[in-house]
Amino acid sequence: MNDLRTHLSRLYSIFFLSLYLLGFSNILHAQNTAHLDNIVDVTQWINVHFAKGKLPPFSFRYNNINSQNFITHWKYNCEELSTSTPKAIQKLITYQDPVSGLKIECTVTGFKEFNAVEWVIRLTNTSKTNTPIMDEFKVLNQTYESRKKGAFTLLHARGSCGSKADFMVSIDTLTSSPLHLAPQGGRSSDNTALPFFNLMVPGQQRGVLVAVGWTGGWQANLAVSNNETVSLHSGMERFRLYLKPGETIRTPMICLMFWEGITFMQGQNKFRRFQQTCHSRQIDGDPVHYPYASGFPAFGPKPCTEGGCLTEEMDIALIRRYKQFGIMPECFWLDAGWYADSGAPVYDWCDCVGSWVPDSTRYPRGLKPIADEAHRLNTKFLLWFEPERVSRGSWLAVQHPEWLLHSPIRNSALLDLGNTEALNWLQNHVGDMIEEVGIDIYRQDFNHPGKPFWEANEDPDRIGMMEIRHIEGLYAFGDYLLDRFPNLLIDNCAAGGRRIDLEMMSRSVPLWRTDYQYDEPTGKQGHFYGLSFFLAQHGSGISDTDNYSVRSNMGACQVSNFDITTNRLSLPDIQQAIATFKKYRHYYLEDYYPLTGIIDAFSDKIWIAYQMHCPSDNSGIVMAFRRPESNVDRIKVYLQGIDPGKIYNLYNDNTKHTQSISGRQLAEGFYLNIPQARGSLLLHYQCIE
Repeated sequence: MNDLRTHLSRLYSIFFLSLYLLGFSNILHAQNTAHLDNIVDVTQWINVHFAKGKLPPFSFRYNNINSQNFITHWKYNCEELSTSTPKAIQKLITYQDPVSGLKIECTVTGFKEFNAVEWVIRLTNTSKTNTPIMDEFKVLNQTYESRKKGAFTLLHARGSCGSKADFMVSIDTLTSSPLHLAPQGGRSSDNTALPFFNLMVPGQQRGVLVAVGWTGGWQANLAVSNNETVSLHSGMERFRLYLKPGETIRTPMICLMFWEGITFMQGQNKFRRFQQTCHSRQIDGDPVHYPYASGFPAFGPKPCTEGGCLTEEMDIALIRRYKQFGIMPECFWLDAGWYADSGAPVYDWCDCVGSWVPDSTRYPRGLKPIADEAHRLNTKFLLWFEPERVSRGSWLAVQHPEWLLHSPIRNSALLDLGNTEALNWLQNHVGDMIEEVGIDIYRQDFNHPGKPFWEANEDPDRIGMMEIRHIEGLYAFGDYLLDRFPNLLIDNCAAGGRRIDLEMMSRSVPLWRTDYQYDEPTGKQGHFYGLSFFLAQHGSGISDTDNYSVRSNMGACQVSNFDITTNRLSLPDIQQAIATFKKYRHYYLEDYYPLTGIIDAFSDKIWIAYQMHCPSDNSGIVMAFRRPESNVDRIKVYLQGIDPGKIYNLYNDNTKHTQSISGRQLAEGFYLNIPQARGSLLLHYQCIE
């Protein structure tokens, strides 16, 4: 086989030398270029950038030769595909190598309503021998130009690592020094980067918002090549491999959404709407709105953690108590610790994952009686799993060690979703449990990084292959569940929000966006503030009922863990907290405006304020927080989306007072007052004429 690969490499060298001698040296180092000075017609954009004889907006090295030197001479085909998405077009663009038989199939979709285009690439070896090595695969490799003078800027955000600074947004001025974005550990939004960012032309009134759909390790690099152009390339963080005969792999998805507006928030809100419309869970053709959920307090009595002490009787009693007290959630949440070996004498949910059957001592009848009681009382049932992480001594570790990947730096193992047998078992086992128990929301956690396991088990000439197969398996697992259960919802948790990307958002929602301190509300303000630049639906947990805490945890989704076993909280206060969330949550699904701009959301000395606006009925809310160390008792804000010629009723939820105010005054600036530090203000406005 090595002789065949050597022979093939020689053929490649001869082939490209011939191209050069025939006069094709002028294409060396060329790049696909896009202009950002005019709003994009996506049909035309696709026809131009994926045309026959043109360099596509992706590139790679093949046998140490850059694809930009040869791909225009490969066999080309363009096929129109049908799509069920309204106002969308889809094409299959194929490039095939005449020497090695490598076939590149690029599925390109254009969303006319949103001026968005996306593509995903599949690579297939059609020959009977291994392909040469491929590396430096840039699924997006493009140069952007603008005639406007000045600096390009990039709006981007951190990922999640359980810190106060999770999802903090920043705007950087791009220079000739590359700006590198990448998450940590092989989870798409782990710590250092969120796979959504907005490249803006000088003046920040036009740009392209980029989203990477890959739930593993991705990267992006941006640099100004001269005063008018920015080079941008993105793809997998680790990719150097060959394909065996008949093998097919996929790449990350790349999405570009072109926008223009008075401010960059018009682009951000356009993307929020695009994600909700085209990349969210749909049931009967409409985006799903996730329910208000509640379960037991996160930390039980020692030595228990999570749900390690819970029993069938306790779960059922709590559901009934919720009903009795008038605080019934829309979904009853049973988190970690329900499975075999997670109770006595260990009481540790973390070290027992991999045995996905109910603890027979605490749940002798399984979990169906709990789901049945929830359904009897007209609420849904959510159940937590962490199927990819396998503890030593668990059922999976003992019965199927061949399905596991190990790493010298991790105690637990990784269930290899690239293993067909393991994937089939997982699909059937979890699917059967969903059906038998009556699970309405499947919650998937992932508390350790995948990268150490992939690195420890891969062939040196197949770097990235373990990751690719695992991520492909992850998507196949999610799609299997959603196909089998058309009304199922999936909650995406990975140590709290470390797998937030376009592919996962197409299948799920992060109801628990960060593992930051559960009962610390100030940090949660910043988490919401940053992530909302890109996504409408995401949630957090709440355990206190004061206004500052309740409002800090507001959003389109919410999980409550109010302690009703003591008298620390009053029942009327709990009822009011739930009512407040339900009253205003629909506003969080439409337009978002950060009224305090791009800020250091980590600081306790600041104000943080935002506006949620509904263009559908010209109403909205303003939420403001004066943090504990702020010595400023008022700030001036300027509302967006307001009609200056209209009159609005402005309701102050603090004082319960309503006043009429002109749209002009709201838009041109008015003051928010919070007399005391660690205070909050909630305003609700409605257009009346």
